[in-house]
Amino acid sequence: VYLIRYGVLDWAPVYLKEAKEFTVDKSSWAYFLYEWAGIPGTLLCGWISDKLFKGRRAPTGILFMVLVTLAVLVYWFNPAGNPTIDMLALIAIGFLIYGPVMLIGLYALELAPKKAAGTAAGLTGLFGYLGGAVAANAVLGYTVDHFGWDGGFIVLVGSCIASIVCLMYAFVGERAHHKQKAREQALA
Repeated sequence: VYLIRYGVLDWAPVYLKEAKEFTVDKSSWAYFLYEWAGIPGTLLCGWISDKLFKGRRAPTGILFMVLVTLAVLVYWFNPAGNPTIDMLALIAIGFLIYGPVMLIGLYALELAPKKAAGTAAGLTGLFGYLGGAVAANAVLGYTVDHFGWDGGFIVLVGSCIASIVCLMYAFVGERAHHKQKAREQALA
């Protein structure tokens, strides 16, 4: 999830300039809107996971990551010369990616004992930022240099698919966790 967040964020200005022929001004606006779209997206993600899925985080994460995958594909396959679609795809990615980022930290807080909540949140943040930011710059940079932008997008789409698989695994664990909590509450 972090690789996608930082991969799109860090490489958007270069990609938009090189592949989509954006001016610096348009590229700056796209970058700005990507970030700001994350605020309402995160709020909606939290609301959906609380209200629609009754506190289950994985289904919301899966839904958002499927939509991120679609937005990344639109961003990739939109031909140069249609900047509106590029901007909308970038806004959609920003709107959708920050919710799953938030859910990762929320998982850590909900699943760890209360006395270890800070450590759990800190560790997920540390590994997310190190793995995501470092991998996004190093892996995507290397891939784009050697295999072009198509290679970079294959890495991004592969990361989307891997995150969906990981969230499916988390869904199984989350169900078991909720069942155990329900049993404990019934016994108490």
